[in-house]
Amino acid sequence: MTSQNEHPTRPGLAAMLADQTAACAPAREALLAGGELWLFDREVPDWMVRGIAATRLRRARRIGLTTVGLDESVEILSRHRDVPFRTGLLDAPDRSWFFTLYFNATGTELLACSAVKNQPPTRKPTRRPSP
Repeated sequence: MTSQNEHPTRPGLAAMLADQTAACAPAREALLAGGELWLFDREVPDWMVRGIAATRLRRARRIGLTTVGLDESVEILSRHRDVPFRTGLLDAPDRSWFFTLYFNATGTELLACSAVKNQPPTRKPTRRPSP
């Protein structure tokens, strides 16, 4: 565990990637294999993080992207209302997967992890009609 405003080390973060979602094990492998990692210091409002994750899930489903743990992450994040989050990003060393890490406000607890496969969409993106 790290104290507030300190980023976890790679081994510490690997230990945090337990079984919160199905994306944790592949994220741990990508991290330990040298994947590029960004951890953000800024707290982000809960509604914004939940909204982005839910939008990402809807869009991925609509255009046919492969995801792992994104639906689980949306559900986990929905249980954390009125508390800010911190986030991080992890690219697999071969850039085949992109992971999003969701932390508590202090960055000391990993709440969820999701992954999106770097692939072309299987369906053409469609625009929603204007109101």
